[in-house]
Amino acid sequence: MERVSHYLDPSSESKIIKVVETEMIENHMHTLVHMENSGLVNMFVDDKYEDLERIYNLFRRVPSGLTIVKEVMTSFIRDTGKQLIMDPERLKDPVDFVQRLLDLKDKYDKAITLAFNNDKTFQNALNSAFEYFINLNARSPEFISLFVDDKLRRGLKGVAEEDVEIVLDKVMMLFRYLQEKDMFEKYYKQHLAKRLLSGKTVSDEAERSLIVKLKTECGYQFTSKLEGMFTDMKTSYDMMQGFLACHGAELGDSPTLSVQVLTTGSWPTQSSPQCNLPSEILGVCEKFRSYYLGAHSGRRLSWQANMGNADLKATFGKGQKHELNVSTYQMCVLMLFNNADRLSCKEIEQATAIPMSDLKRCLQSLALVKGKNVLRKEPMSKDIAEDDAFFFNDKFTSKLFKVKIGTVVAQRESEPENIETRQRVEEDRKPQIEAAIVRVMKSRKILEHNNIIAEVTKQLQARFLPNPVVIKKRIESLIEREFLERDKVDRKMYRYLA
Repeated sequence: MERVSHYLDPSSESKIIKVVETEMIENHMHTLVHMENSGLVNMFVDDKYEDLERIYNLFRRVPSGLTIVKEVMTSFIRDTGKQLIMDPERLKDPVDFVQRLLDLKDKYDKAITLAFNNDKTFQNALNSAFEYFINLNARSPEFISLFVDDKLRRGLKGVAEEDVEIVLDKVMMLFRYLQEKDMFEKYYKQHLAKRLLSGKTVSDEAERSLIVKLKTECGYQFTSKLEGMFTDMKTSYDMMQGFLACHGAELGDSPTLSVQVLTTGSWPTQSSPQCNLPSEILGVCEKFRSYYLGAHSGRRLSWQANMGNADLKATFGKGQKHELNVSTYQMCVLMLFNNADRLSCKEIEQATAIPMSDLKRCLQSLALVKGKNVLRKEPMSKDIAEDDAFFFNDKFTSKLFKVKIGTVVAQRESEPENIETRQRVEEDRKPQIEAAIVRVMKSRKILEHNNIIAEVTKQLQARFLPNPVVIKKRIESLIEREFLERDKVDRKMYRYLA
């Protein structure tokens, strides 16, 4: 450059550089980027950060250079993500599926940091690509919640506080990409409830930290019920202490009872049929009911046996004793065998009033899981029919004194369960859409149909992306209830009725 400055006029420098850049870079950009075995895609696949940095520094010298690099990167990330999202093998394990998403994001974050000088336009393109393919799979909200559930149950045990925060921040990053945040909330609430009620959470601090992050992201409305669940757990503990102080002496040899009183609106409880609790348990339950209703007049208690658990002391052949940790439904089944040697599935259903679908899962876990088969089944087969017979297995042995018998249940929802959850969420969205329409119309007084759709979508997109067809139906409903009216001349114009 020094020698050139002696020979050439300074005013020609920029023009010569422009010609050189055009001939050496701009005219060969597409060839360089799409070169087989060594183009841009291969550099991403093989983590060639130094080569990517050279490409970035060269291409930024010409007007559309970085745009081409960005487009190729975005297209490749979208295709890679789409393959992952649509691969049925990957979808079998939700936790592994989400971990692969996080690994993919880490990979491209690293490339942008090391090779592209943390360029904001590349970061935005990466975010856009992830948002595109994550929402191609309707089950992404459920899978992200299952990933959180796995981490907060066991995955973060013994992990340093800073590392826990890193994992939670990564989860929040994926959460931001979701268009159906209310679906995530629905699943997260179910999974959190199970963790709290079974005492299986790794750390209350980690649980609260994630709720604070969700609150910061989506506002108080999103997390108020989640915070209410923690309040109920604390209140229930205090309530049990008061109950034991008041009635502890008269309970004597009765079974030890621990009750969590859940506020109906805060927990994902569903009206489940009342199962017939064993008489030994019923007595102490009634004592608690009397104590609670005496302290809180005007309230109603409804036992949620499908959400409870129990510890049973059992004696098997040769006097071998074990403590069995089971669900409340399993306890109801097992205690029938104190007074019977043989019971059919139908007889157990009639005695306990447990719904047949839940009962079959209970019996499968009690009779068909090796090492935990405290019952025997005839005939021995995986499926359970109403006339199958069950016997107490007095030959049961285990090296452990305490034996935990889980319920046979799918980690992820089955297709019918998923459809049911989606229908419940769709129902929950209707009042939210109507409230948004009323807010918009109250401030505007008169508005055209497409503008209402745009305004309502803008208001609700932080929680979910409303379907224009659904918005139109909610407008019709509001017209019927005389919140709005159509303009008599222009039928696409609506007026707010005060």
